[in-house]
Amino acid sequence: MRRLISILAVMAATQATADGCSVAPDHEAALDGLYAEVQRAPNEMIARTFSNRMWDLWLEAPDEPSQMMLDEALRAIRVGDYLRATDRLNKLVSYCPFYAEGYNQRAFVNYLRGDFPAALPDLDQAIALNPRHTGALTGKALTLIAMGLEDEAQPILKDAVALNPWLGERALIKQPEGDDL
Repeated sequence: MRRLISILAVMAATQATADGCSVAPDHEAALDGLYAEVQRAPNEMIARTFSNRMWDLWLEAPDEPSQMMLDEALRAIRVGDYLRATDRLNKLVSYCPFYAEGYNQRAFVNYLRGDFPAALPDLDQAIALNPRHTGALTGKALTLIAMGLEDEAQPILKDAVALNPWLGERALIKQPEGDDL
């Protein structure tokens, strides 16, 4: 399945490259190592360093123009300018439709605005492009919970925690009754 997703991503990247955006750097090997390290981490503080390195990779846009769009959007998010952030992220996903973080950040803006239904398609797209993106997975779970769909959120939370057992959202996983974990 992962191979099929990779092939589809390459096909999408080839099409997108024709439209101007470069192919994103391949961080799979680095991410494989980081997932292994975070799963072996003895505590949350050490795990956080590996999680932060994952975010560094996810936030590395495919080329200079896309990085500028992402950076401008992130600055706008930090100051609560969601209109500007959305504008920059709309341009980013149009320019680089195969770059998962553009969709993930646009979903985050919609989540912050309380427009949960608008966040879900972008989260689905980010996850389709990067199935191990724990930020997108937890974002989708949190969005579903905010929509009152906690049962639908549980398997997604479990998938994210299986990748990174130190995620803060692990506290939201409901244990079956009688299970004293």
